[in-house]
Amino acid sequence: MNSLRNKVQLIGNLGNDPEIIMLENGNKLAKFSIATNESYKNSKGEKVTDTQWHNIVAWGKLAEITEDFLSKGKEVMIEGKLMNRSYETNEGEKRYITEIKCNELLMLGK
Repeated sequence: MNSLRNKVQLIGNLGNDPEIIMLENGNKLAKFSIATNESYKNSKGEKVTDTQWHNIVAWGKLAEITEDFLSKGKEVMIEGKLMNRSYETNEGEKRYITEIKCNELLMLGK
């Protein structure tokens, strides 16, 4: 059951082409975001679509697959875990970000 403690599964579409970063140690990092959509009817019976954006990071072989096969608009299924981190801007402002570290990637659609 430990594998269920921090597990995320999402199906969505890429908002932009992945950003690929080659690190000094030779590892590759891919960063991209996906949008998930949920539709429901409001109290007036009108269809409402709620879009949520999720930041994804993929390392190593998954980063290579991302670089070779993914582009803006592609539909994917992501499985991973939530990660929180902070960083400091050039102006000295502390920022916080939540990302999903991708452990599995499945390309959907065409």
